[in-house]
Amino acid sequence: MLNVVCLMGRICGDLELRHTGNDVAVTSFTLAVDRSYKGKNGEKQTDFIDIVAWRSAAEFSAKYFSRGQLVAVQGAIQTRSYTDRDGNKRKAFEIVADNVHFAESKKDKPAANNAGYASGSNGDFEDVIDDNDMPF
Repeated sequence: MLNVVCLMGRICGDLELRHTGNDVAVTSFTLAVDRSYKGKNGEKQTDFIDIVAWRSAAEFSAKYFSRGQLVAVQGAIQTRSYTDRDGNKRKAFEIVADNVHFAESKKDKPAANNAGYASGSNGDFEDVIDDNDMPF
């Protein structure tokens, strides 16, 4: 059997790291993923997909990702059934993330979401001036 999902989209909302009663880390978020085609009116269509990350993937996601950030998610589709408050049977579909990756650089991040990044800063990296004097 094969159940593999790869998605790229923007995170909707802030991530909150929680722990189960057995101290297992978990976080959930919604990913806005644009469809590859436009609607009848020429408008972009977007799907909002629920993502759940466990253990190290949850800890990594909650630490490094925030609302509006473009991420790539690799995981599997999971379904579950439940009964809502009104007694109706429902089915939920979500992606259980095995890996969550950065899909844009800090400088490519939308300006409205650049909080925490100094203007012109390139993080912990330093520009190297190429003077053709490299030892390799």
